[in-house]
Amino acid sequence: MTDTDSKVYDVVVIGAGPVGENVADRTRAAGLTTAVVESELVGGECSYWACMPSKALLRPVIAHADARRTPGLRHLVEGPFDKAATAAVLAHRDYYTSHWKDDGQVEWLESIGVDLYRGQGRLDGPRRVTVEGPDGERQVLTARHAVVVSTGSRAVLPGLPGLDAVKPWTSREATSAEEAPGRLVVVGGGVVGVEMATAWQGLGSKVTLLVRGEGLLPRMEPFAGELVAQALAEAGADVRTGTSVEEVTRENGTVVVVTDGGDRIEADEILFATGRAPRTDDLGLDTVNLEPGSWLPVDDTLRVTDTDWLYAVGDVNHRALLTHQGKYQARIAGAAIVARAAGAPLLTDPWGAHAATADHAAVPQVVFTDPEAAAVGLSLAEAEQAGHRVRAVDVDLGSVAGAGLYADGYQGRARMVVDLEREIVRGVTFVGPGVGELIHSATVAIAGEVPLGRLWHAVPAYPTISEVWLRLLEAFRDS
Repeated sequence: MTDTDSKVYDVVVIGAGPVGENVADRTRAAGLTTAVVESELVGGECSYWACMPSKALLRPVIAHADARRTPGLRHLVEGPFDKAATAAVLAHRDYYTSHWKDDGQVEWLESIGVDLYRGQGRLDGPRRVTVEGPDGERQVLTARHAVVVSTGSRAVLPGLPGLDAVKPWTSREATSAEEAPGRLVVVGGGVVGVEMATAWQGLGSKVTLLVRGEGLLPRMEPFAGELVAQALAEAGADVRTGTSVEEVTRENGTVVVVTDGGDRIEADEILFATGRAPRTDDLGLDTVNLEPGSWLPVDDTLRVTDTDWLYAVGDVNHRALLTHQGKYQARIAGAAIVARAAGAPLLTDPWGAHAATADHAAVPQVVFTDPEAAAVGLSLAEAEQAGHRVRAVDVDLGSVAGAGLYADGYQGRARMVVDLEREIVRGVTFVGPGVGELIHSATVAIAGEVPLGRLWHAVPAYPTISEVWLRLLEAFRDS
């Protein structure tokens, strides 16, 4: 391995996913010289193995389900996806991943004046990053103001004996598969598990979903997981809660799963969607007195605790493992780095320009199942645990005129969690077809701490599903 001369930048970013790209965009736009280091594809997990391919798989499945609930269309889409339809969906997925090529992303970095270094980036003491390139060449980069870690997270597999020989799917294989398996076992009832169960069941696989806990989507209101589980079962999936995997083998190409209850399940593939871990094990954290493989704790400016130069944004800090929230953090971190570089004062009070307050109070999430589940802020249980005096009100979404027009037999539910002392909204959850597009209104209400009295003046258009806001306010008034 050979070393080249050290190069100096104002900012060095390790990881060129959407989060790292956003930091680089902000610092470069402010005139700071910026380099980005990437060991895989520029665009990261979201672009190639998560957000984009998963939603490209899910959208046709959801549209098909919506069509079957629409008068005049139902008879046209009565059957399941055939092989030609599934192949078209997979081709559409491939288009949205740019066929796993990052030429367009690289061109964008070049267009904003950011230097890209291909290879494994590692910290090598304060403000110093080494890059081991694919050809064995070793670059040394030094940062005047900040090094930003945005290396994301990776899927975690359980410690089952012989699991490697089974060649299980993780989220990467589930979103990039070249065909629908005949039978698929999905282990895990979180977002990845339920979305991939929805996608592949809709595309022709016979799905068995195994969930160790008693319900799906455990971080949302309980009714969200209940409605999604019910819909998956009605679509033909075998949903088993309170079930753990004891043993997995592959016999003559067939996956054999043995559960803790002694059941034997055969499948063509098995997906483990059982958690994430930070991609920090090979990052040189020990050279700056941090624990390799750990999540990186940060303050609200996204600066790593007990440092004055190191930042961590996105999954790697474990605040909110969501691409949009990571990009929000990147905007805050970029602004903070620029301000500190200029010697300008920082606005770090809650909701200030240099404080990622939304990470604590207003994190939106949409689960793209059928029905969709969308939530922002605190659940009822979380609000009570935080010591807030709250009341929750629920509304049957199917009773809203816009929902009835959206689909025959519309089933869904909405909950608003109200802070009784401040009379503001602490949390909102929607479950039902098409509700993902409602969640930003709830996010605005929570981030803006809009008083309930003012929300009465936010008139929802009729007849849309958003009229549920009026129904929620009426339910609170009458409760």
